[in-house]
Amino acid sequence: MSRTSMVKEVHTVGTGKQTPPLRLPNAASTAEITLAQALAYCAQKMGLASTELAVERLQQGDRTACSYCSYSVAKQVAEALGSLDGNIQTVYVFDYDATPEDLCSAEAMPRSPIHLLVWTTRKTGALSSLVEVLDRALAQNYARMIGHGPSGHMLDVQIIDNTDVENRSGYGALLASLYHRPIKVWER
Repeated sequence: MSRTSMVKEVHTVGTGKQTPPLRLPNAASTAEITLAQALAYCAQKMGLASTELAVERLQQGDRTACSYCSYSVAKQVAEALGSLDGNIQTVYVFDYDATPEDLCSAEAMPRSPIHLLVWTTRKTGALSSLVEVLDRALAQNYARMIGHGPSGHMLDVQIIDNTDVENRSGYGALLASLYHRPIKVWER
């Protein structure tokens, strides 16, 4: 039996109907699914009756809603990256400290990106490109979802390798920090 006939057979078994072959998701569909699930998570955590109410809270700039939505997006992005790149060992989410000036002008501040720290066995251009495409798709879908113009970025991803962690250099030093330790959201 040839490979083509085996594939065709797999697509018709059980239903008698031919289904399209399985394809890898693209960035746009991944972003749509990620944001839909983030809205559902936000609504559930806040006890809201619908995702539409979660969208309203995000449009109003509700910090709790933004936090829940960002955390869910961070977890899902980490899982997506981990499934697409076998070099990734662990993914963390972390926050920068807000300055007093930032806190005073919080209403004027744009939505801050989700800060992810990706620990990989080796840094590659492919991973950087993957992050860039996913970031762009998420930013466009998020802007469309909340009714604002296109946002520049939704993700701030820092990629570190074993050398960075061992030498505690750059963002690799965060993993040993007593005060700014990141939160693990995915691990191989």
